[in-house]
Amino acid sequence: DFLCISLVNGFMQLRYNLGDRTIILQTLQKVHANGDTWHSLSAGRTGNEGYLDLDGINVTQKASPGMNALDTHTDFYVGGVSSLNLVHPMAIENEPTGFTGCIREIVINNRELKLTVTDPKGGANIGDCDGTDCGYTVCKNNGTCQVENPGFSCSCPKEWTGTTCEQSIHCSQNMCGSQALCIPQPSSFSYTCVCALGWTGKYCDKKIKFYIAKFVGNSYIKYTDPLYGKRDLQYSRLSLNFTTNQTEGLIAWMGKSEDEDNDFLAIGLANGTLKVVINLGERISVPLMHSKYFTCSDERWHFITVVQNQTCIKVYLDEEVILFEDIDPQRKYTALNYGGICYFGGFEIGREVNIVTTGLFQKEFIGKIKDVVLFQDSKKIQLMKAEGYNVYDGNSGN
Repeated sequence: DFLCISLVNGFMQLRYNLGDRTIILQTLQKVHANGDTWHSLSAGRTGNEGYLDLDGINVTQKASPGMNALDTHTDFYVGGVSSLNLVHPMAIENEPTGFTGCIREIVINNRELKLTVTDPKGGANIGDCDGTDCGYTVCKNNGTCQVENPGFSCSCPKEWTGTTCEQSIHCSQNMCGSQALCIPQPSSFSYTCVCALGWTGKYCDKKIKFYIAKFVGNSYIKYTDPLYGKRDLQYSRLSLNFTTNQTEGLIAWMGKSEDEDNDFLAIGLANGTLKVVINLGERISVPLMHSKYFTCSDERWHFITVVQNQTCIKVYLDEEVILFEDIDPQRKYTALNYGGICYFGGFEIGREVNIVTTGLFQKEFIGKIKDVVLFQDSKKIQLMKAEGYNVYDGNSGN
């Protein structure tokens, strides 16, 4: 399998093979080879349907039946490869040759690669394209960079300030307290404070403790499991209590959620019905929906337990078995390699649930969660000890 983007006779080309046939897409227009024009390229695939977009002009390959998973376990190369014989003969049209030019801002599955000296695993014969202290991201928010001696300075648009235009003018005099985030509200020329776990109040200056976590829609908790290295990942278990009046929402996600390769176990609501989704490494997520119509959006407390015994999944709702399924009788993948990370209610601020979960869940959770237990641990996890924002004390008004 491979996925390759190349420059061919002045056109951009995307080629990929998921194990059955090579699909080729080519841009309708040529790139400017004058050496001073930046182009914006986006390319990729959803299943086996590919797309290639150069400067806003899109070419799409409509999918026909076939394989839909890209199985590559090699390094990711940019601009060239360590040895040209690594290149699959179908990945390019002509003889393979390295790229001559400049590349910046590479984003893969919503994560930007840092094209610095230290971040890549390796490389050779790479220079600095700009040649000055003014790289393309030095001045944020459309600020203009001027080379100074020494260093640089940023000229900022009127809404932004700071040495690199990183701060909204609405947040420049903010009173947000400990570890809080200042979110500008340009329409009202003000700001709001988003509180870190354990803090509340308009300025996040009041300390709180909670055992019931209340999520309001742009909230999340990210818990790192200290016992992950000792877990038997073929026998995972997650249980918790929740209450909500919403019909959609992500309640819990065991997994790193960094890219499509990551294993996960997820619990949430879809159309008011419980939805559990498991991925043990197949890249084909297996959604398990409660078959009988049963609403969980009734503002009552519900107790859910999901047990993974290799590829057998058992789901208990209010101590009744509602789902029992073997998601892969072939036993190809049997362990939940979740990386020791558990999310509750949503993901980090700026990461939309429907994008991170590729549409498996539509939005963040609004409601309350308590009594979270991992595996067969004797103690509930302390949600207060995790990372998170915008989580309130759910003890009051139960």
